[in-house]
Amino acid sequence: MDTTKTIQSALISVFSKEGLEPIVRLLNDQNVTLYSTGGTEDFIKSLGIPVVAVEDVTSYPSILGGRVKTLHPKVFGGILNRQDNESDVQQMKEFDIPQIDLVIVDLYPFEKTVASGASESDIIEKIDIGGISLIRAAAKNFKDTAIVASVDEYSLLLDMITKNAGATTLAERKLLATKAFHVSSHYDTAIFNYFNTDETVYKESIADGQVLRYGENPHQKGFFFGDFEAMFNKVHGKELSYNNLLDVDAAVNLINEFKNDGPTFAILKHNNACGLASRATISEAYTAALACDPTSAFGGVLISNTKIDVATANEINKLFCEVVIAPEYDEAATAILQIKKNRIILIQNEVALPSKQVRTCLNGLLIQERNNITDNKEDLRTVTLTSPTEQEIEDLIFASKVCKNTKSNTIVFAKNGTLISSGTGQTSRVDALLQAIEKARAFGFDLNGASMASDAFFPFPDCVEIAKNAGITAVIQPGGSIKDELSINYCNENKLAMVFTGTRHFKH
Repeated sequence: MDTTKTIQSALISVFSKEGLEPIVRLLNDQNVTLYSTGGTEDFIKSLGIPVVAVEDVTSYPSILGGRVKTLHPKVFGGILNRQDNESDVQQMKEFDIPQIDLVIVDLYPFEKTVASGASESDIIEKIDIGGISLIRAAAKNFKDTAIVASVDEYSLLLDMITKNAGATTLAERKLLATKAFHVSSHYDTAIFNYFNTDETVYKESIADGQVLRYGENPHQKGFFFGDFEAMFNKVHGKELSYNNLLDVDAAVNLINEFKNDGPTFAILKHNNACGLASRATISEAYTAALACDPTSAFGGVLISNTKIDVATANEINKLFCEVVIAPEYDEAATAILQIKKNRIILIQNEVALPSKQVRTCLNGLLIQERNNITDNKEDLRTVTLTSPTEQEIEDLIFASKVCKNTKSNTIVFAKNGTLISSGTGQTSRVDALLQAIEKARAFGFDLNGASMASDAFFPFPDCVEIAKNAGITAVIQPGGSIKDELSINYCNENKLAMVFTGTRHFKH
């Protein structure tokens, strides 16, 4: 049986008329009977093109302020009838139901209305009933009916009916149906999430996915689902990879901790900071951050909390790095950074990050609230006889911000607004501490007078003892161990300052 269908009739019911005119004119040129209602009907008439009002087909007016227009057996019968089913064919004749071969729908803009901050009553009115029903009906009956459910598919439809002289193949109709079900499911998800207050139920729908070069490794496929263009303006460089995006995410989370601080520059590698410093100028901050670990900085992701100027760009240009991120750049600085053709240059926009974090786990998902607590001076509770100095307090807060954004178990050393070193992702806190000490010494840093942060409590005094012997004078940790007194007593006996925050910052 020939599955190619020539479009002889079309029902058009859209909210936005943008891009509709070329389709209407082409359908008219192909002698397609057009059915419509309301504003769409008026639009078609304004083009001087004949159109049949749906009310004339149903012999029933639009009622309830337009809430009920197309919901009628003569409309849905015309869409849902099976042309190879004898009973359906007979009933179409019996009830004088016109065949509808094409349905074009553009739904009420529910998501845009919610995003605009409109009142609940306005939002409710933007829940499309007739349109979503038309989409589902036509998509279900794709064997006989073509469905266009979004302005995004107008060009696809134009191409199809132009090259095929008004006809569609079964494969084309199935493709359109697939896209239509995507539209309807996304729409319903948005509505559900607007109403939903049950945190144990999770639904998400992202309309556009980006194909990446590959995943974590070249043999793995990779995709990104999100609005990257909202977060960043990409001004130069190659396409971002899966691993680039993970590092960019880590960089953004880290620099957000310093959003309201003075000029701060961070360098990340494999999701962890290998350099971070706050200084009077961003150029000085970059130089200090690079000195933290110039070896790991090679091929890293660089991020600034303020404008990158020419002096900073000249220094960055001496380093091979994958990505540079800043809220803005001097024009000349951008030109300097663009000298390396593959270097990715991003302008970070002010965009709210999702309130929930999602990751796959076993055969399901793990979902948690974003860790929005940043330790500050008001959170600190001094638990030792020795109190930290003002400079130590600044360094403790600085170290804590880095610690929060570093893989557990972690220990972070800071001094004078500079990341000295960190022990990251170790299986014991002692191992993390020893790693941090070894790294600091390898790069020639003096730990005498430095401050130490831990992402979780010390169950034994061994860590503070090792830290004291390395030169540490102040410690920040969440506290909460039943053996906290052991560490506190050691600090008191050895004149270390220690503060508790009451907040653990594990990052697995």
